[in-house]
Amino acid sequence: MTNHTGLLLDGTRTIDALFANPDVTLRRIFTPEHGIYGDRDDRFGDSRDEVTGLDVFSLHGERVRPTPEQLDGIDIVLFDVQDVGARFYTYISTLGYVLEACAEHRVAVYVLDRPNPIGGYDVDGPSSDQECESFVAYHPMPLRHGMTIGELARLFNVEREIGADLRVVTMAGWQRSFWFDNCGQPWTNPSPNIRDLAAAALYPGVGLLEGTNVSVGRGTESPFHVIGAPWMDGTRLAAALARHELPGVTYEVVEFTPDDRAHPHSGDLCRGIRFNVSDMQAIPTAHLALALIKDLRALHPREWEYRGLGALLARPDLLEAIEDGARELDDLWEPDPDFFDARAKALLY
Repeated sequence: MTNHTGLLLDGTRTIDALFANPDVTLRRIFTPEHGIYGDRDDRFGDSRDEVTGLDVFSLHGERVRPTPEQLDGIDIVLFDVQDVGARFYTYISTLGYVLEACAEHRVAVYVLDRPNPIGGYDVDGPSSDQECESFVAYHPMPLRHGMTIGELARLFNVEREIGADLRVVTMAGWQRSFWFDNCGQPWTNPSPNIRDLAAAALYPGVGLLEGTNVSVGRGTESPFHVIGAPWMDGTRLAAALARHELPGVTYEVVEFTPDDRAHPHSGDLCRGIRFNVSDMQAIPTAHLALALIKDLRALHPREWEYRGLGALLARPDLLEAIEDGARELDDLWEPDPDFFDARAKALLY
């Protein structure tokens, strides 16, 4: 279960290393959203790996989990995918679905652990509602969970009582304070629109606004570094955001024209802002999202379709508070305290 991020330190694909190992019989490949080569931004079907000739089964098309037939004759599913660190990034939902399918069919799961690129300490933002589970809200967690993919597997397996035969192959030398640029590894875009570590840092906050009628820069050279819309007043928004005095980021008024038919305002001139990152580790990303929500609601109450936040936010009470301008929104914008207890039991580093 892998994609283009499943690499050894020398750049060899995990797929090719396993295929060449005489002690391993690699039967088939599963791949998550964006596909085996990380170049798809749509739903896609099954294919064949160009190097090994093995079947590649899509878990982002007609199915989201392996079928009994696909698990037949398999002893172990190896999970080797680089996560981003945001609750609504779908790779971790696919992890959960793989654990469920393998538990049901008594197939072991080995997770080859990889760094959380935006660090292992920061836990921030509102937890999703268990009643709103979906492909972008697999388990009740804050926007930033501060866990590795292996730790998430342990948390899911216990908290959801999945009961998979799970083993995590831990990393050597990783520390919770490390961001990806501390790890001595080359950056590989985990998905087509997260093209650098700063974009990954901004993603849990800026990405939350996807689904509303603003562009987050998809179809430009700097996705998640900008936000805009034809109706947006970038000058007033930049000034309003500056008043929050959030560390690590400033705001520049920009215009851009996205070219991505699957996302808002493709081909239209958008006015908005660029996030100029001076210290990505200092940005309180979830509170940047909150500031954006408050200011867009205040500046553009008619134009901004904030209810599009629903799927990624996964919290009906927060949508109501945003609509009403409730003062308790700040208090609601915090992780569920119970998450910290569950998280602590799953940590490996």
